[in-house]
Amino acid sequence: MPKSKGILYLLTAYLIWGSMPLYWHLFSQISPQEIVAHRIFWSAVFMFILSVTVFKTNFRSILQSRKKMVYLLCTSAFITVNWALYIWAVANEHIVDASLGYYINPFINVILGVCFLKERLSKIQIIAIALALFGVTYLTISYGSFPFIAIILASTFAFYALLRKKAKVEAMPALTVETAIALPVALGFLIITFVNNTNSFQTDGNAMYRFSTFLLLMLAGPITSIPLFLFGKAAETVSMTTLGFFQYLSPTLQLLIGVFLFGESFTSAHIVCFCAIWLGLGIYSVYLVKGNANT
Repeated sequence: MPKSKGILYLLTAYLIWGSMPLYWHLFSQISPQEIVAHRIFWSAVFMFILSVTVFKTNFRSILQSRKKMVYLLCTSAFITVNWALYIWAVANEHIVDASLGYYINPFINVILGVCFLKERLSKIQIIAIALALFGVTYLTISYGSFPFIAIILASTFAFYALLRKKAKVEAMPALTVETAIALPVALGFLIITFVNNTNSFQTDGNAMYRFSTFLLLMLAGPITSIPLFLFGKAAETVSMTTLGFFQYLSPTLQLLIGVFLFGESFTSAHIVCFCAIWLGLGIYSVYLVKGNANT
């Protein structure tokens, strides 16, 4: 596949991820728990169909490996928590906090690499992490409260990436198994809401609204899976440095959506925090480019 096509795939993937708040905001009348349950259900259905019909995936090697299944059980828990908190953040006007989390995520990835993969920090990496830590600390002191949403989102996704790396399972079959693991809990929750007459389809009397909402919820499957597939295809030809640069497109779009479309607060403390993190990311990106050029 040509490199230009890989960049197009990558750009499309991050544009979809960055625009996610617009999609989840369509369900403002539905509880975040119900949205997450539907996302798991439809993602599991879509991923299974895609894996079997398009990729002809053989799950036997995964299911027969106790080690891989333990890792995927843990990654399933981490990604479920990440999805749930992110959807809750969008529903409760915390998109800026969510975007902050995904800016912090690369730094936590580096720290986990040091702690669990015995990777060494360069001086540039230490400076970049120190700048991010300063930004978060300044925001915490200015606000008088710790940015739990950002830190939990960043941490759960970082641990998810770490364990997925250790599991050594390709992206598509791994996500299929992960959503299948979470499926019984999601189905159980949906059944309980149905029995108790508390789900959105029973509480709203507008038939057209119920039908349109049902179709939109079904889209959670492809919306979750397609950018992951595009990212995986792009990673086959695009360098890690390019992947790193495009990574920041998604939280930047989320930040702009939160501030300019949904009118979320962006104070001077946020400006200092984000500028410190952007500076750290800029220094680290230049370091990656030079390192890539020398190899």
